Amino acid sequence: MTLDFAKAREAMVEQQVRPWDVLDPRVLDVLLRLPREAFAPAVHRALAYTDIALPLAHGESMLKPVVEGRALQALALEGSEDVLEIGTGSGFTAACLGRLARSVTTIERHEDLATAAQATLLGQGATSVSAVHADAFAWEPGRQFDAILVGGAVDAIPERFLGWLRPGGRMFIVRGRAPAMEAVLVHADVNGPRLESLFETDLAYLAGAAPVPAFAF
Repeated sequence: MTLDFAKAREAMVEQQVRPWDVLDPRVLDVLLRLPREAFAPAVHRALAYTDIALPLAHGESMLKPVVEGRALQALALEGSEDVLEIGTGSGFTAACLGRLARSVTTIERHEDLATAAQATLLGQGATSVSAVHADAFAWEPGRQFDAILVGGAVDAIPERFLGWLRPGGRMFIVRGRAPAMEAVLVHADVNGPRLESLFETDLAYLAGAAPVPAFAF
């Protein structure tokens, strides 16, 4: 029996994403149209539309659809923005961003994931998205962005990420300690960063952004 991916995609949007307060029509349209199964590892393709973080190589994973939906909605992209994604993974979130913004740079610390994601993105016609093999804590973009989406958690928001935001820009990021991490939208206001709390979740940490283990006597 062949899985009907179109029906599975519609069920994901109507039964998972929309009930989680993702109501932006542009975001819902992207999630309805973009074939998530094309980005999922072949072994997990049948699970592409389930409410789980699909595993990728190197212990990485695709974000849950509900988290992707909330993150995309929070950034409130209008189509004219230059966006940075930190943590390419499969490339699916970058592809969504590519349909919502003007241009997307997505960075991935694992070269094989970056290469595979770029190939999938091009196969899906995402010509405005560029996947770069880079570590977020060593890379220097040499520019700023209107919006940033960080695909892994941090213990504390890195100053370097804030420096990559243009004035008036915003960044979606998850911070704190498991099991009750906080997804926030950071606004790059004139008087400094302003944080807007969005929801609680639990994500794997970005490499280099996990808490320093406390020394136990």
